[in-house]
Amino acid sequence: MSATSRTIAQLGAPVLRQIAVAVENVKAPQIQELAEDLFATLADTEGVGLAAPQIGESVRMMVIASRPTPRYPSAPLMQPTLLINPSFKALSEIREKGWEGCLSIPGIRAQVPRYTKIAVSYVDSQGQSLQLTLENFIARVFQHEYDHLDGLVYLDRVENNRDIITEQEFQKLIAGGR
Repeated sequence: MSATSRTIAQLGAPVLRQIAVAVENVKAPQIQELAEDLFATLADTEGVGLAAPQIGESVRMMVIASRPTPRYPSAPLMQPTLLINPSFKALSEIREKGWEGCLSIPGIRAQVPRYTKIAVSYVDSQGQSLQLTLENFIARVFQHEYDHLDGLVYLDRVENNRDIITEQEFQKLIAGGR
């Protein structure tokens, strides 16, 4: 079984608007292969997370792999992590707006409100139930990917259309250009 970097579904693809189904058997060969493909596809991008629906599979799986990239120069470094059938709860009612982009919506960034501290439960590729506490940027990445599992994209969470800008303007912004 060799990992394949897959095409990323773009906004308008029906798979991005479906509610993904739970994984029944995490050890099934097709699920293990999908996990490898998620890692391989994300590694070929400057993204920090990827959900299975983004590569055409409407199942509740995601990979988070925060790392500094030209798209997210101040992203913290974390080990790439596969989360199967994830769920979360807010550990604080505090929500902050922060910039998000999406590999399925190239060329656009927006300010999106997200919880700053969350408790995440998920199953790994061996079927073990695990918990994580995520904060700030990585909590944001998780919530962004989680939305994909529910048929949502980050633009659905934008509170004001004035919070949406182009990637070019975002790059100027983070370079201190305005």
